Amino acid sequence: MVDRGASALSLPDDWPAHPDPILALNRMGSFDWDLDTGLFHMDAQAHEVFDVRPDEYDDRPETLAARVPAAEGYRLDSLVSQAMKDGSENYGAYFRIRRRDGSLRWTHTQGYIRRDETGRPRRIIGIVRDATQELGDSEARREQDIQDAARREQTNVVQLTTAALAHARTVQDVIDVVKDTHGLTHLGATSLVMGLVEAGRIRLIAEGPAGSFVPGTLVTRIDEPYPMSDAVRTLTPRFIESPEEFAEGYPVLWPHITDLNITSAAYLPLIVQGRPIGAMGLLYSDRRGFSTEERNLLLALGSSIAQSLQRAMFFEQEKDLASGLQQAMLPRTIPSVRGADVAVRYRSASLGRDIGGDWYDLIPLPGGRVGAVIGDVQGHDTHAAAVMGQLRIVLRAYAAEGHTPATVMARASVFLHELDTDRFATCLYAEADLATGVVQVVRAGHIDPLVRHTDGSCRRVPVPGGLPLGLSAEFGRLEYPVGTLELDPGNTLLLCTDGLVEQPGADLDEGVHTLTALIASGPDDVRHLADCLIDVAEERGGDDDVALLLLRRRGLETGEAGGRLRQHVAPGDPEALTEARHMIRAAVRTWGAADRADEIELVADEVITNALMHTEGAAIVTLRVLTGMDRRLRVEVEDSSSALPRRREAGESGVSGRGLLLVDLLTDAWGVEARGGGKCVWCEFVVPEDA
Repeated sequence: MVDRGASALSLPDDWPAHPDPILALNRMGSFDWDLDTGLFHMDAQAHEVFDVRPDEYDDRPETLAARVPAAEGYRLDSLVSQAMKDGSENYGAYFRIRRRDGSLRWTHTQGYIRRDETGRPRRIIGIVRDATQELGDSEARREQDIQDAARREQTNVVQLTTAALAHARTVQDVIDVVKDTHGLTHLGATSLVMGLVEAGRIRLIAEGPAGSFVPGTLVTRIDEPYPMSDAVRTLTPRFIESPEEFAEGYPVLWPHITDLNITSAAYLPLIVQGRPIGAMGLLYSDRRGFSTEERNLLLALGSSIAQSLQRAMFFEQEKDLASGLQQAMLPRTIPSVRGADVAVRYRSASLGRDIGGDWYDLIPLPGGRVGAVIGDVQGHDTHAAAVMGQLRIVLRAYAAEGHTPATVMARASVFLHELDTDRFATCLYAEADLATGVVQVVRAGHIDPLVRHTDGSCRRVPVPGGLPLGLSAEFGRLEYPVGTLELDPGNTLLLCTDGLVEQPGADLDEGVHTLTALIASGPDDVRHLADCLIDVAEERGGDDDVALLLLRRRGLETGEAGGRLRQHVAPGDPEALTEARHMIRAAVRTWGAADRADEIELVADEVITNALMHTEGAAIVTLRVLTGMDRRLRVEVEDSSSALPRRREAGESGVSGRGLLLVDLLTDAWGVEARGGGKCVWCEFVVPEDA
């Protein structure tokens, strides 16, 4: 209260004022405050409001300090002083007083300021009254409103959480929704634990916040003295309403969580079809006890989480099954290829049990060649995967038999057509000669290959194509054009399925442009580049599988060709045979193999002669130099006969039969390869590097 102090001025004639007795009937007391003398007169009802006896009060405001707490007195004094300074005629305020028993009670005061002709405040006349009931009713309504708002907010959080759980596909998605900071904060929980039942034990799958993990609780038995174990074992929720109850009921766990200041907790069993699949615990640090509505709300939340977890576990099981089946259909290992670095990747679609027909394959071929396959069977189901597995095997077999790329594709199309299925498949088959870098490509409705150059640039290589496998046989259009590209040392050939290229809302050309830019900016190593591309596909998601094959041709030091010559020799054409012999003689000397010139010419002449004598049609002679661990000169003679050469006894006076014996004695290695409908006899001679 403002204390003006006593003065020598005389009191007014009408002081103290006598208010209407009706104030007393309304439990209102009056006061008359003389600002000149500082005397603060109160009537009997005002004494009751302040809970002071007449003999305890001497009309001085400072005597009421025992009844008005310091903070309340300061606030009230500031209010009255401000009203007198700014020229106000009255003021009003609620403040608390402390009764004899120490309890606080709300009081209301209202004062009228009287001023002299100069405007100076001289006197304040007003009332004080008990406002306990008034503010009590208002406080009760406000508290009820707060509780209703909190209840609505919690209900809204449960509804939002349930809606978010509807989109959760994996167990981790469910955990992320439940651990969402906004959700836990609105529910009032400060910590969370969640576990799944596995083989009679509870495995912890989520806990928070960071640092709240209790050692030894990662995997617990259902019969151990933990609240989650109780919830799972009894199939009933466990509501812990005080720290004392927690410490008494779970003395093993309590000492480890005392730092979290837990005051109550709710452990909910996660039940699906009458079977517990796990439990969840919400721990609180600002409440004691749970109302019936709060318990029902948490039970509803637990039921929603249980259903979502069950659905997520089924989804993951189906996805694992589908991925396992898909992986079983793909090659278990990719063979190492001399002269090339290879990387393959596969990403399954984001649809649980749906499985795609995408595949890749790498087929080592004779003569330093390799076949690379990428394909996609129509559909996303186990039938598509089964067709893919069969198609991959037969295509690999046709390639290994030595058929030309166009023949491999045509035969695979006929096989798929005769498989009695309504599925077709797109495919791209590339046969690369790693010695020369020449790649023959056949495309059956598939997207074009890409080539990344040593300078990092990447381009799409347009390749003429035919109908998808199965359709070309059905429509009688089995002619597949063969495209050719050169793969220089250090360049990378990239084959992929459309899942890596297609993007929602974008056409194929735009997707290819985006992919080429990504490849150009990617790492040089093919394995790292493959990881980068598959990570981008994973982040983008999508409902289509992705298969990817990268083949990088190594530099010359790893076994590339130093030269290559070819000559066609027709039967009955002595000039062509002579030209072939001259070509061999010149190549041997030019390539520094003069020390073995006689051996090479003799063996080559023998093999060419055998091809012309024992087969129908022409012979194709190819010479090339291979470098690597050792430098070799290779002679290949192709013909159209599938009959293999066989060694015969020449006899004492016979001339025929000694050819293969000479080949075996004079060469460092030789062999026979199937080439489509014919064969290729090859011979290799080691030539010194310094020659």
